Amino acid sequence: MQVRRFWLSCCLAVAATGLCGLAALTAHAQSYPAKPLRIVVPFGAGGVADLTARTVAQKMSEGLGQSVVIDNRPGAGGIVAAEMVAKSEPDGYTLLLMSNANAVSAGLFKSLPFDPIKDFTSVSLMGTFDLAIVTSAESRFQSLSELLAWAKANPGKLNIGSINIGSTQHLTAELFKSAAGLDAQVVPFNGTPAVMTALRGGQIDVAVEVLSPVLPQIKGGALRALAVTGQKRNMALPQVPTAKEAGVPNLVSSSWNGLGAPAKTPKAVVDRLNKEINVALQNPAVRQKLLDLNVEPHPSTVVQAHDWLETEIKRWGDVIQRAGIQKQ
Repeated sequence: MQVRRFWLSCCLAVAATGLCGLAALTAHAQSYPAKPLRIVVPFGAGGVADLTARTVAQKMSEGLGQSVVIDNRPGAGGIVAAEMVAKSEPDGYTLLLMSNANAVSAGLFKSLPFDPIKDFTSVSLMGTFDLAIVTSAESRFQSLSELLAWAKANPGKLNIGSINIGSTQHLTAELFKSAAGLDAQVVPFNGTPAVMTALRGGQIDVAVEVLSPVLPQIKGGALRALAVTGQKRNMALPQVPTAKEAGVPNLVSSSWNGLGAPAKTPKAVVDRLNKEINVALQNPAVRQKLLDLNVEPHPSTVVQAHDWLETEIKRWGDVIQRAGIQKQ
């Protein structure tokens, strides 16, 4: 009888502990947010990702009733920023601006100080932005079909420029090469200015770059856009075909940003954040600001954001493996 009483008291204690924990989480979710939030951005100030985060954060703060501060932590391919958020308190006050880099890192590095899936809760997508295949205005190539025909008639001679190895631009260039069945070289450079200098100087034939930073040169006539790599034509360049339309049906690639929280962040808090992000993205003024940055607003559910990240990890892992890129 005494043994039964002992086990019964233990069970009641465990149940009470669980109820207390549940009550604490519920109380936290109901009072959230009680202080300012921080979004850790793994890029420097002034870039597309930073401006996207600031635009959305400003509107989110109105709905949350608390300020949302941007904390720029560039460097190390976003690993430093991601580790900081992964190891922070899962209370909804420290968030991560997620991007292609989070998906790519899973296949590019031998080991990471965090798991891109298990250590984060994907809160929502925020926006996607196109890449473009560009050449100089003096280039022999007037269209992507001309480039493809020349490359296939001259195997091994086409040079495709991009920024550093493992970047979205570099991996999209590798995807372009394999999807089009080209015998070509992908030549990485240290930054967009170096790529543009090589393109204008004739050291490379074409380049793959995020559209936003090169759009002024395209509109100014210094560069020619042969194709964009998104699912549809870009509103800023409606006359430029997608790669699918121009003869490379399997070349679809967009860069993206989303918001993530540490794993074990209460569901009610994640749902609240998701709601405020989606409200912000549907606001006409926010949408216009993002479109002016050449960012397509992309609201999502929590589940859609999670599935997106998983799909991107697999996709870019396959590209890295096919391209024979050595893990760092």
